[in-house]
Amino acid sequence: MVRPLRIAALVKQVPNFENLRLGRDGRLERTGHGLEMNPYCRRAVAQAVALARESGGECVVLTLGPPAAEDCLREAVACGAGSGVLISDPAFAGSDTLATARALAAALRALGPFDMVVCGRNSVDAETGQTPAQIAELLGLPMAAGVRELAVREDTLQVRCEHDDGWLRTELPMPALLSCAERLIHPAKAGSAACAAVSAQRITRLDAAALGPGPWGEAASRTEVGAGRRRSTKRLRLRFDGDVGTQVERAVAELARLGAFDRDTEPPPLSVPEPARETGAAGIVVLAEPGRDRLTRELLGRAAVLGASTGRRVTLIGPAPPPPKTAGSWGADEVCAVVGSDAERDIAEGIAAWCSARMPWAVLAASTMWGREITGRMAARLSAGLVGDAIDIDTDAQGGLVCWKPAFSGELVVAVTCRSATCFVTVRGGALRLREPRAAAATPGPDLVVASRRRPRPVFRVFDDELEALAGARAVVCVGAAVPPEEYPLLDPVLRALDAELAATRKVTDRGWQPRARQIGVTGRSVAPRLYVAIGTSGKFAHMAGACGAGLVLGINSDPAAPLFDAVDVAVVADWRAALPCLVTALEQHGLPRSSPLLVRGSAR
Repeated sequence: MVRPLRIAALVKQVPNFENLRLGRDGRLERTGHGLEMNPYCRRAVAQAVALARESGGECVVLTLGPPAAEDCLREAVACGAGSGVLISDPAFAGSDTLATARALAAALRALGPFDMVVCGRNSVDAETGQTPAQIAELLGLPMAAGVRELAVREDTLQVRCEHDDGWLRTELPMPALLSCAERLIHPAKAGSAACAAVSAQRITRLDAAALGPGPWGEAASRTEVGAGRRRSTKRLRLRFDGDVGTQVERAVAELARLGAFDRDTEPPPLSVPEPARETGAAGIVVLAEPGRDRLTRELLGRAAVLGASTGRRVTLIGPAPPPPKTAGSWGADEVCAVVGSDAERDIAEGIAAWCSARMPWAVLAASTMWGREITGRMAARLSAGLVGDAIDIDTDAQGGLVCWKPAFSGELVVAVTCRSATCFVTVRGGALRLREPRAAAATPGPDLVVASRRRPRPVFRVFDDELEALAGARAVVCVGAAVPPEEYPLLDPVLRALDAELAATRKVTDRGWQPRARQIGVTGRSVAPRLYVAIGTSGKFAHMAGACGAGLVLGINSDPAAPLFDAVDVAVVADWRAALPCLVTALEQHGLPRSSPLLVRGSAR
């Protein structure tokens, strides 16, 4: 018998992105779209309500936001939550993720204790996924991210977590914080009449004074958003008349003219610069995630460039890092292995102590589940700025670190800087170019011994895909729900001809037809291949935002009014089954191979 559980669910109000689309001017159409509960948070509410009911306990839902955010709380109560708490005050304006985490953690302390805190894996308007880890660190809680299955056994949680390229079964003690994956449970939703019927007495408010002296909001934030720059992603939106064969033939001819299939126009490779001259300046740290050699190499290459231009040494730290010779060729000057524990919380605590003693200028990690939890916990522990999901890193005229992060529309990237001495950054895989190795070996540093405490206990881990496959793909073929998995073999000739990787929309991964590592879009991954082919997808903004970095986009859909055709360079208005054979023939006529000696990752075979 499970004892009564007191559970807090954290929710966020976001714009309704599901139906957003780009206008004819290439800009995001925002008019006519209201606000709603973040889709991931709907799973958190549903799970918290279910557990509270099963155990005879209580579910309290909290949100931080303006007065309008009360609508989310009303919906949560209408779905079965016991009460809602609106954390609202002008003092909270301008909060970054750390300031947000501090306010939510303070509210949880004031309203607690809780046996469990549940929240969404991330929010669709930001996609950083770092706030849950920061809250967990501030509250001293163990955490499980991307929870797909959950069982309560006395004071232990048994969970199955959906990770970037597989899943993990683990156990962790309560109290704990859980972030919810999309397929954990059916999302909580209530109609407008049910929400309006919620009594005002079920909603309470907390202002800044109720949480303590602060600082709050912008004063507590450690990052600052600066100027933006436009990304050149405006599409040609070309359509051709004729039957399906004629359309495809003309579409492929146009793509060929635009250079979609050229292999002799690749940018020349860049080399890793030689080690920086010693200046005594604060160094750069790169976190090496086990099994992510390509991502580590991308980060080290950029770190070496930053180090060479600012006179800083680069240190690679992580469990089982690559050998000093390899790490040095990728851009590291020193390598330190983390030993004693493989738990993210332990690693974060140990590296944070190392950073506190040395005060590095920057700490770089990949935007993976692992990287987000480690950097989120470290930034919260050190009260430092954390920029999530950056696509570029450079310096300003004064030598300060500048991180470039996409604005939600994908049409802009904005400059984000840190106000703290150390800046933590997570970087999207594939955003930074691989560099040719240099002939230099890193110096082996002393092992970093971390303490192993009562942390989540991994039971076993399964990998179902290769996380880095899409990052370096020259071509990506993305399928929507209109392409059933039993017909995926029909895609193989196109995948072979283009030497492409297979990707999918959110609906496809929600149904388990493709691994989540293959999901493209706001709640998935961003890719930047030379050619992106969208087949059998409506092309809603939430999906196509993940392909805005593609050089050229071909879209195939039978609906001439599909939003897909506002986000492509070349369109084929036809049933995908009729279009595929014509596409293969046209590609072969333009010299692309009939087959490839390499098995295409992600294909159905």
